[in-house]
Amino acid sequence: MNPSPQKVTELLRAWRNGDRAAADELMPLVYDELRRIAKRQLARHPGHALQTTTLVNEACARLLGQQPIAWQDRAHFLAYCANVMRNILVDHFRKHRPQVSLSEAEHAPREQNVDVLRLHEALGDLAKLDPRASRVVELKFFGGLTMEEIAEVLDIAIATVNRDWREAKRWLKAELEGGPQQ
Repeated sequence: MNPSPQKVTELLRAWRNGDRAAADELMPLVYDELRRIAKRQLARHPGHALQTTTLVNEACARLLGQQPIAWQDRAHFLAYCANVMRNILVDHFRKHRPQVSLSEAEHAPREQNVDVLRLHEALGDLAKLDPRASRVVELKFFGGLTMEEIAEVLDIAIATVNRDWREAKRWLKAELEGGPQQ
């Protein structure tokens, strides 16, 4: 049974305000969603030794070891967790440098392989040109959030999310293939 978004938001606010027990109560409530995010990220990046539980536990440890953020709501928290998991994966790939798929985030990996570190660097370059589009890619590709959840996190229209997603994919493909960008 999924906790209500209101309950999660209440616990996030309590944690932000220094209630460590709220963080302890929150983690079991969102654990299944964190596993879903971790599974998606790991499925998109074959050739590593990380397990879903390991990635989730490392993300939780990092979250609990830092000062709480001013969480807006459940979606904002999950988006932040997805970014933490992305950073864990990037750290892991820096050590091992496997190949990863750059297929659309909705689909399983395909033939076109790109180094995850190149993708990470390309996203950094995209963020300089279009920070919102870069964030959409992070939330969709690495976080596995739906377009609706991304719109909620970024406080923009779904049509804007869809447009940013299309443009960012086009730009990233050109960047990673070394072709001209439009």
